[in-house]
Amino acid sequence: MHTGKTFEYVPGEHETEKASNSYLMSMVALIAGLPLPIINLFATLVFYLGNRKGSYFVRWHCTQALLSQVSILFINSFGFWWTISILFGDKNISNDYIAYILSVVLFNIVEFIATIYSAVQTRKGNHVSWWFYGGLTDLICKK
Repeated sequence: MHTGKTFEYVPGEHETEKASNSYLMSMVALIAGLPLPIINLFATLVFYLGNRKGSYFVRWHCTQALLSQVSILFINSFGFWWTISILFGDKNISNDYIAYILSVVLFNIVEFIATIYSAVQTRKGNHVSWWFYGGLTDLICKK
């Protein structure tokens, strides 16, 4: 993660609040819909759609939060359905399953910490660019 003011202007109070909320939206949805991975993506998508015509600072951070939720959706969904197939199907717990679930938990913990950090930093007016998602956001989000 890279933190620094790379925008040409200092974002206003309302911009920093909206940008911070774009990260917090996924955390609130995580708490509300924990077993269903799609809830996080849906909440972040709704927030993104509501702010897509906002300032560049807000749009950029809404886009980065949305991109991170898309990848989390795929990772968590696979683990969710694998777990369902073990609980209600004919599959057994294997070393591959345990390794995958541990990786999913680790990935989610790192993403959770990065989300909190990003929410706090953007609220202060600092620009936070995540590894991989930041570069992708730069390509998608135009000034």
